[in-house]
Amino acid sequence: MWEELGISGGTAIIILIALYFVVKWAVKNGIKDAYEDITGKEIKDDLDEIMEKELEEKNNNKME
Repeated sequence: MWEELGISGGTAIIILIALYFVVKWAVKNGIKDAYEDITGKEIKDDLDEIMEKELEEKNNNKME
């Protein structure tokens, strides 16, 4: 089937893996947005928490 489209097996696997992660990311963001709309609470990502901790550490070091 893939050969009819001019795609080799390895390329097809790479495309399917990339498609999996794109769909996973889209579903995660959709659920997150829907939860925020329903509850009115903002969800913090892990990256947001890491950045806040680093900023707090920098501020604490400056005060010392």
